[in-house]
Amino acid sequence: MSEPEKNKLIVILGTNASGKSGLGIELALKYGAEIVSADSRQVFKGLDLGSGKVTEEEMKGVPHYLLDVAEPGDFYSLKDYQEQAYAAIDNIIEKGKVPFLVGGTGLYVNAIVDGYELTEAPVDEDLRKKVEAMSIGELRSLIEEKLEKVPDNLDLKNKRRLERAAEKLLMGKPLNLESVKRYDTLCLGVTWERQKLYKRIEERLDRRLEQGMIEEVECLLERGVSDDFLYRLGLEYRYILLYLRGRFASKDEFREELFKEIRHLAKEQMTWFRKRKDVTWLDMEGDSFGEADTLISGFLNT
Repeated sequence: MSEPEKNKLIVILGTNASGKSGLGIELALKYGAEIVSADSRQVFKGLDLGSGKVTEEEMKGVPHYLLDVAEPGDFYSLKDYQEQAYAAIDNIIEKGKVPFLVGGTGLYVNAIVDGYELTEAPVDEDLRKKVEAMSIGELRSLIEEKLEKVPDNLDLKNKRRLERAAEKLLMGKPLNLESVKRYDTLCLGVTWERQKLYKRIEERLDRRLEQGMIEEVECLLERGVSDDFLYRLGLEYRYILLYLRGRFASKDEFREELFKEIRHLAKEQMTWFRKRKDVTWLDMEGDSFGEADTLISGFLNT
């Protein structure tokens, strides 16, 4: 007996400053689609410039989901994201619309595309504090000791993910990274040749600093958001926090170190996404819209 046909999902993934959000919106306009974000920082309210969140004007009327669904400082798990993203995607499909998943958080993309089977472990506050005090190296060693084989889909450079994995293992719980695909997916990748991507990253960073990215973090601190939460968000939020706390000799030094770190993340994002063999990488210097349009049209009509 054959499996029932799965609903279709278009995925547009890519690195920072690659143009995936803009391309996703233009394609969504063509197909009457609605967009579910796959970004681990854009789920938080008030994290706008630092996370690269699209503005209402940039959305061009295309409905977006999974933006601003949590308060800064809240614990927001991968399971929280998966449940809410599934609900949003299924709602879009029920309305007769095409769902697009657009973003650059690899774990979020994989959780939806591959259908990770996730469970929430109950919180042991003492154990959580102990785990959070450990370094990335200590967490990796602990996980390697507990498992015969570390799952390929566990991001060994993401401290928060390592902490949650270590916490589960110390409680005797399985990691539950098995997968059951829920959708039939077309994955389109967006990036640029390295030096051109770095130039785009630099231009976007300078633009966001001019638009008030530092002031955004100041406002978050004034609202009572903790240093620890901002630091753990990484990248812009971590470096702006350190700048505001006097950890850099000058604004130029802060900007250069942040630029370097965003470049490093872009390399890590590409390494993560290149592991996926189901991604068709678009030629962003050619007719990327036309190429994506042809692929999407063929996918939806099969």
